[in-house]
Amino acid sequence: MPGALQIRDDVVVPESELQWRFSRSSGPGGQSVNTSDTRVELTLDITASQAFTDLQRGRLLERLRHRTTHGLITVTASEHRSQLRNREAAEQRLAQLLREGLAPPPLRRRATRPSRSSVRRRLDTKRRRGDVKQQRRPPTS
Repeated sequence: MPGALQIRDDVVVPESELQWRFSRSSGPGGQSVNTSDTRVELTLDITASQAFTDLQRGRLLERLRHRTTHGLITVTASEHRSQLRNREAAEQRLAQLLREGLAPPPLRRRATRPSRSSVRRRLDTKRRRGDVKQQRRPPTS
């Protein structure tokens, strides 16, 4: 879909759900600095989006809670001098954030016990080290 934001093969956010805002970038820019609206803000309402299933929406809201405000996630791009390049940068940034938020949780670690021989080796090493330090001490009278 042209204009749509491709997150993964199975997740595509339609362009109608993306909200764009443009403003003047700060910093140096030459003669066009006060006339060009090159700074880009891209906002997506995760709670109202039809692109995600309920499970995906819950996972996104949980994992991106520090980045969202009332279910809205906003990314900003102003590092380029052209609005088009800033739009592309904002789209890439939002897609990456959503990809990370949608990633399945890591597998839980299965607790294991050290083998008997590894415990023995560790204790033998400690004992040897203690003996070496004992030999360095001056003899007691």
